[in-house]
Amino acid sequence: MKKTILLTGAAGFIGSNLLDHLFNKYRDYRFLVLDSLTYAGNQKNISAHIQDSERFEFWYGDVANPYIVEELMKRADLVVHLAAETHVARSIFDNSKFFHTDVIGTQVLMNALLKCKQVDRFIHVSSSEVYGTALTDPMTEEHRLDPRSPYAGAKAGADRLVYSYCCTYPNLPVVIIRPFNNYGARQHLEKMTPRFITSTLKGVPLKIHGDGSAKRDWIYVGDNCEAIDRVLHMKDFGKIRHQVLNVGTGKATSVLEMAKLVLKIMGKPESQIRFIGDRPGQVELHVASTRKAKELIDWKSETTLEEGMRKTIKWYAENEAWWKELEWMKEVPIHTANGNVEMH
Repeated sequence: MKKTILLTGAAGFIGSNLLDHLFNKYRDYRFLVLDSLTYAGNQKNISAHIQDSERFEFWYGDVANPYIVEELMKRADLVVHLAAETHVARSIFDNSKFFHTDVIGTQVLMNALLKCKQVDRFIHVSSSEVYGTALTDPMTEEHRLDPRSPYAGAKAGADRLVYSYCCTYPNLPVVIIRPFNNYGARQHLEKMTPRFITSTLKGVPLKIHGDGSAKRDWIYVGDNCEAIDRVLHMKDFGKIRHQVLNVGTGKATSVLEMAKLVLKIMGKPESQIRFIGDRPGQVELHVASTRKAKELIDWKSETTLEEGMRKTIKWYAENEAWWKELEWMKEVPIHTANGNVEMH
């Protein structure tokens, strides 16, 4: 069937990869993208063949603007809400926009959803950051929420706001997914993986917070897009309506191990690693329970860490002009746990 999909924040990292995935797979679908093009959003992230297509419309606007949101949602059959400010260090440096976009923007979308009865699926993209440091290994969807940064707090607020609408309005066609640490093409240089890769390409030190022992569940962005696709097109939607789903690999790798992997693949010495003060609000461990996603949507991550990292390194090596423009936003000044001001 021909459908129209509204994607918020699709000029960003995960959103632009999801747009590529869906646009190339569903040839009869139309795509509406709403993005305010903040520092992490870039129209260059949207492939030229998509921008030139009659099946694509780009709308420059704020997700907290109810008029724009409602007018676009009236035209949509499927909605994926990805628009958010997403960087931990930047939320410590300046958190003002995080609550506007992440919480108020989500409220506006939920209110529009109440009016737009034709929407068949609404996917809210949350974050594993809402959990805080793991109390269990792995972390199930029932793990307590313990956000440890302004960014995580804003995402937790949005996550629970969506849940509250589901409780109040039980017919809403909503699913919440909580992706763990995504990496891949077109990720902003403020994030760890592209910082490590581009620093290696330039031959400058790879800066690691603290001792690098903090572990994360790293998932290749293409696998995340496949999980969202499964939720959007699952036939028995009643089985997952109002559910929360982790999207991760079930494996944790330390920041130090990630730095060493990048250097190994790129043939550079580990002497390029430098340790700096730890980031405030550091999360020591994130690792996803993958059981629920496997049982409910028959999905699991297929891309190994080394395979995904090789793809990612290749993209940054071939797209220097893209990331060179972002280098001035690579770091922000942070007061670290030891009382110093460092660039993170």
